[in-house]
Amino acid sequence: MNLRTLRVQAEARLREAGIDTPELDARYLLEHALTLTRTDFATKAEATVPDADAARALALVERRAAREPVGRILGHREFWTIDLTLNPDTLEPRPDTETVVEAVLAAVPDRKAALRLLDLGTGTGCILLALLSELPNATGLGVDLSPLAVEGAAGNAERNELAERARFRTGDWAEGIQERFDIVVSNPPYIPSAEIAGLEPEVREHDPLRALDGGPDGLEPYRIIAAELPRLLVAGGLAAFEVGQGQAEDVVALVEAQGLGETAILCDLGGVKRCVRARKGL
Repeated sequence: MNLRTLRVQAEARLREAGIDTPELDARYLLEHALTLTRTDFATKAEATVPDADAARALALVERRAAREPVGRILGHREFWTIDLTLNPDTLEPRPDTETVVEAVLAAVPDRKAALRLLDLGTGTGCILLALLSELPNATGLGVDLSPLAVEGAAGNAERNELAERARFRTGDWAEGIQERFDIVVSNPPYIPSAEIAGLEPEVREHDPLRALDGGPDGLEPYRIIAAELPRLLVAGGLAAFEVGQGQAEDVVALVEAQGLGETAILCDLGGVKRCVRARKGL
């Protein structure tokens, strides 16, 4: 078959499977399987695709039809302006999390300052590395309970030429950290335990449970991190967290109870209250 027919067939299969974005997902998968560019779909639409190549591409389409996320199939995911590899112990970065990056950058008066950043539950390193890409003189530490996640985050720092300013370690939140930081960020697990079974298959079956389960009310990690902020932040230091739907006000209350002020709630592109930002007093 030619490329046009293969693309139509792939889109139809994903549409039949109930995938929300069949055209986009089919394009990504065919680009990957056939080593194509977006332009190739127009300029090479009538080109014949060898049977073996078509079979390889359609095998990826079947994985997506079974609700495996595109990022998991490709092994990497774009986030902010960087590209991140994934592994079984890392949450797949999502556009909603970019709200945290935006919230921090909006509150940094001098992007050329030599800031020190801490990312708790770093996963792929997405938040920390995105911030370092925008703050050229900043350095950062990412902490994760999973050694495999730490290994992946360190690899992502290398992949995006940020390794000289980023370090990663295995740890249980901020336990054992004696340093103080200008900025502390986190996208902790925040799904209430009882709600995990009802999540979309892409999340429930492919993201690591440890990165999803936030305890009975989804707030347990925030309680742990908020209690550590007074000792982790320098005077005037900034904290920013991703939060789940309906959690923003509760997280504000937790950080304010630790003496932080200038609290703000920021929405993602869908209008969901997605980030809580606060500052330690001078």
